[in-house]
Amino acid sequence: MREVFQQNLAEVQQGLVEAAQHVVFAIENAVAALDHSDVSLADQVISGDLLIDDLSARIDDLTLEILLLQAPVANDLRFIVDTMRMSASLERMGDLAAHIAQLARMRFPESAGVEVVREQLLEMGHHAISQAKRVESLLRTEDPKYIDETINGDDAVDALHKQVLDTLTRPQENFWISSSQVVDATLANRYLERFSDHAVSIARRIHRSLEDEPAQ
Repeated sequence: MREVFQQNLAEVQQGLVEAAQHVVFAIENAVAALDHSDVSLADQVISGDLLIDDLSARIDDLTLEILLLQAPVANDLRFIVDTMRMSASLERMGDLAAHIAQLARMRFPESAGVEVVREQLLEMGHHAISQAKRVESLLRTEDPKYIDETINGDDAVDALHKQVLDTLTRPQENFWISSSQVVDATLANRYLERFSDHAVSIARRIHRSLEDEPAQ
């Protein structure tokens, strides 16, 4: 029974890795679509989100099957619960990438957001891509170095998030900003900040599961 359980866990881990790989593609294309007002890339992200949703649902189905058939306890049970939450975080990261792509598509052929914070938003986007890649590497290798890198990487995103908010909420004397531009920039800022938060959540859950593993 233990061998079957380990096989099931390996299948769950592979599902998480596959979902994370699609999240990497999604955020890369979403940021590129935002940068270049590329409708084709935006559409790819939006349609690809359904695949991430499907992968997340399959992971959840498998973990529920493990709960029902294997009846795990203690650390194994906590790992299964954490897996379901990590699956939910990956699904949400895919949603957030799709939301960013939708902003780019909605404003085509104009650029989404406000020019005065465009540089910061794109920098946040590149940090989000790095966060997604770290999560994928962490899920694939369980190398603890990616845990610290992911958690520390969130600091840069938070700092940029604050910069964008500060800029958008102070009076602009040299140029006029439309309400739609402010809304776009505010949403993009929030989506990117939350994307990184979910990456950190996954890193912390894996950190806890590695701490729970018995010493070899």
